[in-house]
Amino acid sequence: MSQQYSPLKQALAQAGVVLNERATATHSMPWFVRGVQALSGWLAALFLLGFIATGVVWVLESPLAALLVGGLMVLGAYALLRRSPDSDVMEHMALAFSLVGQLLIAWPLADALSFSVGLGWALVIMQMAFAWGMPSHLHRFVAVVLACLALEFSLAASGLTQVASGFVVLALVGLWLNEFRWPERLSDMHAWGVGLLVGVLMLQGVAHAGQALWLGHFVEIDAISPMLSRSISTALAGVALLWVAHTALSRHSPSSSVMWAAYGAALLVAVLAYFVPGLSSGITVLLLGVAISHRVLMASGILLLLAAISAYYYWLDISLLHKAALLCVLGSVLLALRWGLQRWCFAITKRGEHHGR
Repeated sequence: MSQQYSPLKQALAQAGVVLNERATATHSMPWFVRGVQALSGWLAALFLLGFIATGVVWVLESPLAALLVGGLMVLGAYALLRRSPDSDVMEHMALAFSLVGQLLIAWPLADALSFSVGLGWALVIMQMAFAWGMPSHLHRFVAVVLACLALEFSLAASGLTQVASGFVVLALVGLWLNEFRWPERLSDMHAWGVGLLVGVLMLQGVAHAGQALWLGHFVEIDAISPMLSRSISTALAGVALLWVAHTALSRHSPSSSVMWAAYGAALLVAVLAYFVPGLSSGITVLLLGVAISHRVLMASGILLLLAAISAYYYWLDISLLHKAALLCVLGSVLLALRWGLQRWCFAITKRGEHHGR
């Protein structure tokens, strides 16, 4: 029997999956212990940085010196992570040093590029390099989140406000649907995926609040037509929704009528999302979580949906009576949709039992 399953075990081992792994004597530390270690790492880094800052505060007056010191701090963080890869204290200390180094690098860039589009793209490239090369899952997660914010900065400075969220949603779908394509970097893929998910939540929250991060103080946003920005963002989120729907349906080999009905529903949602910003993103993240059985993605999708509908209801310029009628109609449609889905699932179950007999 063992010889029969040895090729399967070998293939799973090459993919990074180990079967019948013996329990080791080492146990993972509780979350509160790791939290105290992380806090101690940040405190140690802040005290050390404060001591260093008293002697090198002059570097802010020289762009070349700021770039040099910032690069040395980032390299020091990289070396610290390579030397102690399993230490929570060292990981958080290295993250603090790296963030300060990045700030020192970004300071002369902002002074030279004057908070323009070039600064945003330079920060995006820098954060993508850190997300790829830093040997720390926490650092990769933080770098992806900062890259999402820098992308919002660069696109908003170009006049394409809120377009970054569509790109991030599309990248989120592409990454999670190809989660197991590179098993040797599975943990890195998870760090990138969680970073993109947090980026989507942050960008959608900023969009629903009617703000554009800190950009109003530095650049003139909406230089291009807001209609064009909303159209591009809606199209990107619609492509992501169609991608998730196609991937989820192709695994079950449904009939052509079901496929076309699903595509039509996805296109309808994409069109409605032009008038309800964030609707496609929420449904896409929710369906993505259902497709790959990821509860965090499903909860985030529900949160995005609630935020989109709440923001649309709040900003809707109609009377309270008409809003109440709209809520009544929406509730009736959702109840009818639930009833229809229950009947459809019941019919599919009955058909499967009939064919099984």
